[in-house]
Amino acid sequence: MAIFHRTLTVLAALAGLVASGPALAEMGKAVPWQLGFQDAATPVMAQITDFHTYVTIIITVIALFVLGLMIYVMARFNEKRNPNPSRTSHNTTIEVAWTVIPIFILVAIAIPSFRLLFAQYDFPKADVTITATGSQWYWSYDYPDEGIHFDSIMVPEASLKEGQPRLLTVDHEVVVPVNANVVVGLKSNDVIHDWAVPSFGVKLDAVPGRLQQTWFRAEKEGWFYGQCSELCGRNHAFMPIAVRVVSQDEYDAWVAEAKSAAIDTEGKMASTEE
Repeated sequence: MAIFHRTLTVLAALAGLVASGPALAEMGKAVPWQLGFQDAATPVMAQITDFHTYVTIIITVIALFVLGLMIYVMARFNEKRNPNPSRTSHNTTIEVAWTVIPIFILVAIAIPSFRLLFAQYDFPKADVTITATGSQWYWSYDYPDEGIHFDSIMVPEASLKEGQPRLLTVDHEVVVPVNANVVVGLKSNDVIHDWAVPSFGVKLDAVPGRLQQTWFRAEKEGWFYGQCSELCGRNHAFMPIAVRVVSQDEYDAWVAEAKSAAIDTEGKMASTEE
């Protein structure tokens, strides 16, 4: 009886976690005990989430069917109920069914899968172009059309301000306008890194000697975080990615400020050299 009560308690706790998963989710970053994906901030991530749910339903139905079939076979065809076992070795109907039905299931999975791949790799015309370069152990960003360059380095825990997430806050974040098509070129100065922002549905390796591209269109303003997702050395866990999505007016103001700061820095360097 005690085992039965313990089992019920565990099942109730699991059910509570499943029910509270969406409530625990927080836009732009993961939170403790969160179940499932982060909230989608881009159309591609929304499509990834829908596809994941769709496939989960299919595999759950298959698993339950197989479980039920196994229980039926154990109950119906055990030794006690069948002292003289059947010597059936062939059933055309069953063999056709277990060949044709999986084909239909795979086709049903393949069609939305190809649609998702097309959405991920069909690059739209870029409104903003960014080049992200991975180094051990930080990211560098270039906005070639605006002439902006900066390094993005993690802020140590001792220097964090109230509300800033640990291991995710950086000194200079990526800034992009909301509802803009942002094409990100990825490369590396040393080893393989990976630029991943879960809320955007973006995860792509930065490979030395190769320029790779991904894209996103953030439909929500706010802060969105990611991390290097390719083991790249001792401080792999300390090169986060922070993206701030703002309105177009705020983005234009940020670009103007960043350009002004770059000009001031160049002027000071020239004066020092003289």
